Amino acid sequence: MAGDVVSSPNRPVVEPPVVEKPAFDRVLIKLSGEALLGAQSFGIDSVAVQDIARRIKEVHQLGVEIAIVVGGGNIIRGAKVVEAGWDRATGDYMGMLATSINALALQNTLEQLGIFTRVLSAIHMAEVAEPFIRRRAIRHLEKKRVVIFASGTGNPYFTTDTAAALRAMEIRAQVIVKATKVDGVYDSDPSSNKDALRFEELSYLEVLERGLKVMDATAISLCMDNDLPIIVLNLFEKGSIRRAVLGKKIGSLIRK
Repeated sequence: MAGDVVSSPNRPVVEPPVVEKPAFDRVLIKLSGEALLGAQSFGIDSVAVQDIARRIKEVHQLGVEIAIVVGGGNIIRGAKVVEAGWDRATGDYMGMLATSINALALQNTLEQLGIFTRVLSAIHMAEVAEPFIRRRAIRHLEKKRVVIFASGTGNPYFTTDTAAALRAMEIRAQVIVKATKVDGVYDSDPSSNKDALRFEELSYLEVLERGLKVMDATAISLCMDNDLPIIVLNLFEKGSIRRAVLGKKIGSLIRK
């Protein structure tokens, strides 16, 4: 009949593309300030930031809502300031400002890749960042904007690890992805001990009892009290964050 479409028996059958479904709808990624160093010994390496931004974009393209907490150790560490004889609170505030610098660098690079981004700061700096307001942060995430939390908790004596745990719970993230320079949690330093054992999975209590240097004790305790899982992985392993978000086995999983 006219108008009928006759298919050729020799025409190859085109299979529809496989759509990978994320295991998590909303994640918080914890980045160290040192990740932005690249080949430098101080400051921000634009090449390193671009590489991190591309990895985040891979996850964003899955439709996952992403929040980020970044440290400031590439610029200044509060502990080093204390060692120099300065006041601890002053050193911590200086460290918070360093995280804000890193957040702005990451924001600019993500937006160059076409990803809408918002920086929310725990310290008031209206000219460069929005104030942290929990409902506003959640609304940005719902609109698929990447939210970068700057200035830690806004209080001295708390690390950016603790800030990551706190913000993750406030925005109801389903997991914290701690992106580091190693591929998981080890029973000793793998850089100095070639026989170090990597854990595929362990509990919060095991981390605390063994004194494992994953996140500080306050952050681990917060996650334990609120049943928030943590995945520790190698940031520099290709596709590592994407694999974690898809629920594939990678790095070390910390949970009850």
